[in-house]
Amino acid sequence: MVRIQDDLFEAVNAEWLAETEIPSDRPRIAAFDELVINNEKTLMHDFATIHEFDEPVMTEFAKFYKKAGDFIERFEFGTEPVQPELDKILGISDFDELTGKFSDLILNSQVPVPFGLSVDTDMKDAVHYALTFSGAGLILPDTTYYAAEHPRKAELLDFYASNTVAILREFGYSAEDAQQQAENTVKFDAILAQYVNTSEEWAKYAELYNPIAISDFTSHIKSVPFAKIIDSLIGKLPEKIVVYEKRFYENFDQIVNADNFELIKSWMLVKLLRGSTQYLSDDLRILGSEFSRKLSGTSEARSQEKHAFDLATGQYSQAVGLYYGHKYFGEAAKADVKHMTSEMIKVYQERLDKNTWLSRVTIDKAIKKLDAMTVFIGFPDQLPEIYQQFTVSHDSLYTNITRFDVARSHRHYAKFNEDVDKTEWHMPAHMVNAYFSPDSNTIVFPAAILQKPFYSATEQTPSQNYGGIGAVIAHEISHAFDNNGALFDEFGNMNNWWTDEDFKAFEAKQELMIAEFDGLEIAGGKVNGQLVVSENIADAGGLTAAMTVALRESDTDLKAFFTQWGEIWRLKASEEYQQMLLSMDVHAPGKLRANVQASNLDEFFATFDIQKGDGMWREPSDRVKIW
Repeated sequence: MVRIQDDLFEAVNAEWLAETEIPSDRPRIAAFDELVINNEKTLMHDFATIHEFDEPVMTEFAKFYKKAGDFIERFEFGTEPVQPELDKILGISDFDELTGKFSDLILNSQVPVPFGLSVDTDMKDAVHYALTFSGAGLILPDTTYYAAEHPRKAELLDFYASNTVAILREFGYSAEDAQQQAENTVKFDAILAQYVNTSEEWAKYAELYNPIAISDFTSHIKSVPFAKIIDSLIGKLPEKIVVYEKRFYENFDQIVNADNFELIKSWMLVKLLRGSTQYLSDDLRILGSEFSRKLSGTSEARSQEKHAFDLATGQYSQAVGLYYGHKYFGEAAKADVKHMTSEMIKVYQERLDKNTWLSRVTIDKAIKKLDAMTVFIGFPDQLPEIYQQFTVSHDSLYTNITRFDVARSHRHYAKFNEDVDKTEWHMPAHMVNAYFSPDSNTIVFPAAILQKPFYSATEQTPSQNYGGIGAVIAHEISHAFDNNGALFDEFGNMNNWWTDEDFKAFEAKQELMIAEFDGLEIAGGKVNGQLVVSENIADAGGLTAAMTVALRESDTDLKAFFTQWGEIWRLKASEEYQQMLLSMDVHAPGKLRANVQASNLDEFFATFDIQKGDGMWREPSDRVKIW
C-alpha cells in the first residue's frame, strides 16, 4: 500500500486507479472527464425526452441533433453533398487562379487554405480587434514529431497516407490518383513543418505579438495578393497586421508559390475530404477518425449516439450551455463560489502586500490589477446573435454545417470593425473547465465544473472544497501573474507595469519553476519545463492561496485539503496520448501537478509528518514559492 508520505497522487487515488478503466472511445479518463461523461448522459437523456423548448435556438438544435443522428439519411446522401466544395478545388487550374480565389474560399467555403488570417483582440489595445496572421496546421500534433529521431514519425505519416488513400477511394478516386494526392499532402506538410511555431513558442503568447505595417506585409509577400484578400475580408486595409508565426511569414514565398501548386492543391483537397467524413455515412465517419484514434491510442470510435451529441452540442455550444446553466446551476452554488473567489482575491492582495521580493510600486500595481479583475460564474446573460442564423434545412447534414460555417466566417471578419465585447464567454456553461482571459482581466467558471470532486455544498467539507474548486479558482487568478499574464495590465493591454529589477526577480523565480519540472520522466517521456511553466506558476499560486483561505475556516482540515488536491488530478491515459501531451500541452501531467506542487508547501510536510527519506520529501531550499 502506497503512503501519502511517498506519493500523494498514488496514495489518495489508489482505489480509483485500480478499479477505473479508460473508456474505449476515449484516450484517457480523469476527474474532469468523469464530469464530462456524467453531463453527457444527463443532457442526452434530457434531449431524448424533451419534445419542446421555450428557446427558438434550442428548437433548431433539436432538429440538428436529430439530423446528426439520422445515419440512414446520411448514408443515402452519400458523398454528393461534398461535391460543390470539391469542385471549387478541382476547378482551379493554376496558381494565379488559386490566389485569386483565396478570399472566396476563406469566407464562403469549407475549403482549407495554407495560411491563417484571423480577427483577435489586439494585445496592446484590448478594446479593439487586430488582424492576425499565422501558418497552417500540421498532420502530426507538434513540430517535435517531425524530428528524424521521433519514434512515431514514420509510422504515423505512413498510416495517415494509407488512411487518406482509403478515404479518397470512397470518394471515387482511383488507387493511383488517391496515392498521389496523399503523397503530395505529406510532402507539403513536411514543408510547413519547417516554418510553423513550436508548442513552446505558442505557449509564450506575449511573444506572438509581432505587429507589422500593412504596407510592409503586403510588399514582403510577393506570391499572394494579400492586399486584395484582406480588403475583401474586412472591407479595408488596416494600418498593421499582427504576425503570430514569424518564420512562416518570413519564408512565405518559399512555401506558397507556383512551384508548389500541385502539392497545395492536393493538400487542400485531402484536408477538405478528410474533414467532411464526420458528417457523412457511418462507415466514412469511422474511417475518417482512424488517424486521430491511432495518434491518441483510442481503441474505438464514438458510438453513433455520442457522435451525434458531440456534433450537435459543438455547433450549438453556447445555447446548450445556457440550457444546462438554467436547469442545473443553482443560485446557492453561485453565491458560495462568488464568496470563495472574493476571499481568494483578498488573500492575493494580502500576500502581495506582504511580498518581500517586489518593490512597493510594483506591488501597488499588482493589487490594482486584482481590484479591476472581473469574475463570471455559471453562465452568460445571453446568447451571441450568430445563433439566430443556425436554422436547419432539409438538406444534408454536411450542407447545413457548411451554411453554419459560412455564417461564422462572415461574422468573424465583421468583428474587425467593432469594439471588443468583454462580456462574451469563450466557453459554454456545460464545459468542465475554467479560464483566465488576459485581454479582459477576467476569470470565468462555467457551471459544469462546480460539481464533485471540485465542489459540493452538501457532500464535501469546506476544506475539501478549497482543495478542489478553491485551488482551481485561485489557479485562474494566478494566471494574471504567470509569465504571460503578468505582461498585461488591469485593462487587458500588454503593457509592462513592472520595474526592471522586479521583473528580473520574477524571471529568476520562473527559472526555478522551469527547473523543478524540466526533465521529469513519465509515460516514457520527459517534461519540457519551459512549455508548462505558465500553468505551473498558476498551480503553485492557486494551491498556496486556497490553503491560506482554508486555514481561516473554523474547522480547517489540511489532510482533507491536500487529499482533495491529489484527487482532482487523478488520471489514467494511453501511453500514446500521454506522450503526445508531453510534446504539446502547456499543463504538466496530472500526477506531477498533484505531487510536485504539494511538495512546495511547508504545511504539506507538517500535515503528514513527511521526513527526509520519504518519497515526497523535498529539501526546504528546493521548495519553489512565487505567489
